[in-house]
Amino acid sequence: MSQKILSITEINEYIRGRMDADPMLSNIAVRGEISNYKLYPSGHHYFTLKDEGGALKCVMFRGNAIKLRFRPENGMKIIALGKISVFPRDGAYQLYVSSMTVDGVGDLHAAFEQLKAKLAAEGLFDPAHKKPLPKYPGVIGIVTSSAGAAVHDMLRILRKRYPLTRAILLPVRVQGAEAPPEIAAAIRYANYYKLADLLIVGRGGGSIEDLWAFNDELVARAIYDSEIPVISAVGHEPDVTISDFVADLRAATPSNAAELAVPDQDALRQTLDSISAAMATALNRQVKSARQHLKVLSSSPALCSPTGYLKQKRKDITMLSSRLLSAHIRGVERKKRHFVELTAKLDAMSPLKVMTRGYAIAQLPGGDVLRSVSQVKPDDRITVSLSDGKINATVTERKGRDQ
Repeated sequence: MSQKILSITEINEYIRGRMDADPMLSNIAVRGEISNYKLYPSGHHYFTLKDEGGALKCVMFRGNAIKLRFRPENGMKIIALGKISVFPRDGAYQLYVSSMTVDGVGDLHAAFEQLKAKLAAEGLFDPAHKKPLPKYPGVIGIVTSSAGAAVHDMLRILRKRYPLTRAILLPVRVQGAEAPPEIAAAIRYANYYKLADLLIVGRGGGSIEDLWAFNDELVARAIYDSEIPVISAVGHEPDVTISDFVADLRAATPSNAAELAVPDQDALRQTLDSISAAMATALNRQVKSARQHLKVLSSSPALCSPTGYLKQKRKDITMLSSRLLSAHIRGVERKKRHFVELTAKLDAMSPLKVMTRGYAIAQLPGGDVLRSVSQVKPDDRITVSLSDGKINATVTERKGRDQ
């Protein structure tokens, strides 16, 4: 009996048929860790799932990949759903993944943490970027669904707390695939036309899937780029979304956002009453002080008796003049005494005073004082000054002290 000879393609097709017919392999869930993850321009995802004992090649085509809520990464533990079949061209079997979830946590939670880490690294949550809210907003833009109860609660609270503000509703869908681009567009629209002084972006409570539009990167970047301050008001107190981290202020609920957006008119009235009372007290104090000052002025001598006031001032001037004259005389006498003292000292040091005691001063023709015999020689002319006159003399002989 001759053996049938098969081509490689026939063998691969046969094996693929057998595997496709196996119910276990056609709908299987596999747990493992992602490695060698690659995303091709075609949109197809190729990776390997591995555990302690082995590895399994996997592919997720673009049509299924676009439904992913998170971004697969190397080292991520997942549960992949799909079928195992053979790729006839290579003769290798692989898992054709139709969907996957993060092992241990939901895919929405994983997507939330991934986007949160990414935006935080880019600085979208930086407190330095957050803008202060206007204290008394004239116009508030509300980006939410027109059909939800949240918008009615916010409008009611705004009217009650601060009737002076005007609310503008920018209706959008807050759930589903169309919601993120609508919310982002409404925020940009309000900024482009400068419609409001403050924006409230949010919706009422719901499941994580219901609130997911506010975990979208498109919405987060629109809030970050907004020149108008933004309050994020999504869900209930425990609910936290990416929008809460990016916004200038997070409110626990939409109702709380309305309370944070405007001041309370009752509190304002109390403040105004308090300021009014303080102003009245200050004004009364000033009036009382002015009256006291007027009373002092009215009792002053200048107003009670102008002539008496002038007489008193004349007496003051006379007394001041007397004191000034006395001070001047004392000063002149003090200067005279000082002059006499200096004159006596100068007289005592005068050469003329010395000459009265029998001394004389010899001078050269130029007027220089003759101090040494070496300054003259015989026949030189000199002048001798005495206390009562001068003598012109001729040197006949010069003798030194040692001669």
